[in-house]
Amino acid sequence: MTDTYGELADAVRDLEHRVSDLIFDTVRAQLRSGQGNSHPAQELEKRLTKVRRSLQKAEGLLRDYKDD
Repeated sequence: MTDTYGELADAVRDLEHRVSDLIFDTVRAQLRSGQGNSHPAQELEKRLTKVRRSLQKAEGLLRDYKDD
């Protein structure tokens, strides 16, 4: 494997930023369309937020791992 744990953590962090941007874009679009309080809009936001949190945890775990 050529990637170091730090490089993988960086890639996960970049992905987390992309998901965060998607959350904001999705919520913004739903608010503009008047669907901001709809059940599907809330469920999508919750799901994307869970994905973002999982990616944050994964990044932290990768950064904390020390290869002996």
